Amino acid sequence: MGSNETRNLWLSILFGVFASFLIYSYSQEKKAEYDKKFGAIKTVVVAKNDIRELEIINETMLETITVPAEYIDPSAIGNKEEVVGKVAAIPIPKKQQISKNLLLIPGADTGISNQVALNKRAVSIPVDEVRGVAKLIRPGDRVDIVVALDSGKGITQRRESVILMQSVEVLATGVSIVNNIPRVMEMDPNGKNITQTNLTGDTKYSTITVEASPKEAQDLIYILSTSPGNIYFTLRNPNDQAAPSRLPSSTSESVLGRPSVDATPITVAPSLFQAPAYVPPKPAPAKSNSSYRRL
Repeated sequence: MGSNETRNLWLSILFGVFASFLIYSYSQEKKAEYDKKFGAIKTVVVAKNDIRELEIINETMLETITVPAEYIDPSAIGNKEEVVGKVAAIPIPKKQQISKNLLLIPGADTGISNQVALNKRAVSIPVDEVRGVAKLIRPGDRVDIVVALDSGKGITQRRESVILMQSVEVLATGVSIVNNIPRVMEMDPNGKNITQTNLTGDTKYSTITVEASPKEAQDLIYILSTSPGNIYFTLRNPNDQAAPSRLPSSTSESVLGRPSVDATPITVAPSLFQAPAYVPPKPAPAKSNSSYRRL
């Protein structure tokens, strides 16, 4: 390579570097001008699709975009983790920035319909200290439901207790709801200040809301309408995932270890003095209509 070619190569490299420097300087100048006019670029969380009112938000409903700071809502959220699991207070259209005032924490205000599994129902059962494990049950616990019912009539009537449902999820105790911050906000008697009550150790609740299948809910409602005081809860260990097994019912005989009394109705023998069955008399033979005269 000759000296002229070497010089031209170096000049080309020099001009290329110089052009790149000019472009970089220009872009930085424009960026500074842009930042001065619109503010710095920041990341914000927006709705990826339309979000319905009171819908629990998951990560697939969100995306992040970069927006000039001047066009970002002051309460907008820049991290998806702060949004996931919250409830939409109002309908949120696609591409709208997610701000704190659009979100609610799942709780009594948002209801528990979104907490109920598909094909399940929520049923509330009244409890006291005896029937509700001293009211030590908390939302998210799993319980067994035992019922004591009378069966049969008259001399065949007897009481039986049986485990009606096993490993049932507790959705709420009173107004304390699963996956909710255990607190309730109330106005003071003067109506001026808001008081906060911690529900972590609350034992004042009078109902337990459980998740049940439609048939189980139907059975529970029948028992509640006939014998509401005969429903009891037993608390399970959270690690007890054993498959439910149907146990025989408990009766006075099974508790005392005695042979079970057959509840089949007694058949009464017919009376010895029963009148004989009525037998209709045989009809008389028909008379002949033929006659003759002896000549």
